[in-house]
Amino acid sequence: MTTAGFWASGADGVLQVAQCDACGKRMHPTAVLCSECRSRDISLQPVSGRAVVVGVTVNAQQWLPDLPPPYVVAIVALEEDPSVRLTTNIVGCEPGEVAVGDRVRVTFEQVADDIWLPLFEPDPDADCPGELPEPEDLRPRLRPPVTSRRFEDRVAITGVGQSAVGRRLMVDPLTLTVDACLRAVEDAGLTLDDIDGLSTYPGAVSGGISEGGIVPVEQALRIRPVWVNGGGDLPGQNGSIIAAMLAVASGLCRHVLCFRTVWESTHTELVKAGRWSGGGGRASGMFEFRHPFGAISAANWIACQASHYFHRYGEAKDTLGAIAVTARDNASANPEAVYRDPITMDDYLSARVVSTPFGLYDCDVPVDGAVAVVVSAVETAKDLRHEPVLVEAVGTQITENLSWDQGTLTHLPQSLGPAAHLWSRTDLRPEDVDVALLYDGFTFNALSWLEGLGFCEIGGATDFVDGGKGIAVDGVLPLNPHGGQLSAGRTHGYGFVREAVLQLRGQAPGRQVPDAKVAVVTAGGGVPSGAFLLRTP
Repeated sequence: MTTAGFWASGADGVLQVAQCDACGKRMHPTAVLCSECRSRDISLQPVSGRAVVVGVTVNAQQWLPDLPPPYVVAIVALEEDPSVRLTTNIVGCEPGEVAVGDRVRVTFEQVADDIWLPLFEPDPDADCPGELPEPEDLRPRLRPPVTSRRFEDRVAITGVGQSAVGRRLMVDPLTLTVDACLRAVEDAGLTLDDIDGLSTYPGAVSGGISEGGIVPVEQALRIRPVWVNGGGDLPGQNGSIIAAMLAVASGLCRHVLCFRTVWESTHTELVKAGRWSGGGGRASGMFEFRHPFGAISAANWIACQASHYFHRYGEAKDTLGAIAVTARDNASANPEAVYRDPITMDDYLSARVVSTPFGLYDCDVPVDGAVAVVVSAVETAKDLRHEPVLVEAVGTQITENLSWDQGTLTHLPQSLGPAAHLWSRTDLRPEDVDVALLYDGFTFNALSWLEGLGFCEIGGATDFVDGGKGIAVDGVLPLNPHGGQLSAGRTHGYGFVREAVLQLRGQAPGRQVPDAKVAVVTAGGGVPSGAFLLRTP
């Protein structure tokens, strides 16, 4: 109800956005509280409707039946206040003609009695490119540790397990979950009677990205836990593992079983066959301001950030290609990887376009599979099967706007803040890291984490990656030696934790990094996200 006025405001051809009546702060979407002065006196006020394109992608994928590609998805910044952005479509021109910096003006399309979509078209009065908002300095927002006592010192990862992983396995997702959980518990040298906590992401949600949450897993395992956690509002998918660390460090639990299950491939197949409901209804939440413009996939949202990066720091398509080709090279040595046939740079550049600048090989692979991780009290680890993997530090702070379009434009949203927070909790530095397991839902995600974590300067990924040599197993920083989600399969963050543990144990099934002692792991393809450092004793 709070946003209804915005969608109706185009009835008179005038764009209106929320503005605080007390301090004048403009905002989008409409909020119930001013972020500057905390006033509740907020109303819709007219603006000129002129804006600058700050992120753009040409979508080539059919997401909606009534919106055929290609079409332009863009983020535009208002002329009056560049911190206020709208995700929209650019119309009235050829899709490939739109670029970051273009000046545009609003035009409206009525799609329902009470809804006028604010679209934008090239501004015929513009005689020069518009100014782009400068990146924010996030450093003043970084909070120092609240105590010298570190909860990380009181926990260890003692077991990991994985179910079968593949495309369209047509296996019940709870079966995959139980397989991974039992293997992780066995790997730790524990029994189910030892487990006293359960933690998962994202809980009981639909769409092929959960086995159903805590309830069905507890019904299957019957461990009678003293603590459970399941939900999506965490520092990335691996935030459920960090939550388990906190429960163990507090003394509430001794051994928490964490699990993550996806079955997107099978779910998609069942929906296509009419054997599973595909959902529906009016878009809500974050999709309210994306669905009407055909910005259905994270490929569209992240591509807008990639376009801004390219404009500001230089064309980096070949760098994204090197990340994809290296991932496939690594996967070719991993018997568990879904895709193992090598690809070349020519293969990458000629692949089907999904949403510019992303092609098929820029996108991770939807799979069915489950991964489980056991987090234990550190004092118990000496009696277990393997030498424990210790937790050096976590990075969880939110320093950026939790938004795909209102905050960070240069990088994946939420890669810069958690990265800075990580290094504030340890004396180790980027040069101490032996292997990087960086979330690569898209190639640009991995690039954003490389720069956000300080392995190279902002805008310096092209030189650092060095055509793939810098991130190879024998390079400066081995990246995703199992093939990452780009080739090994999208296990939504947990696969990176398992690979980090196996690398630090010297048990990696693919390309083992020699003498790996410190690993960095990140998770979250956007907002929110998190990171942690793992190490050998």
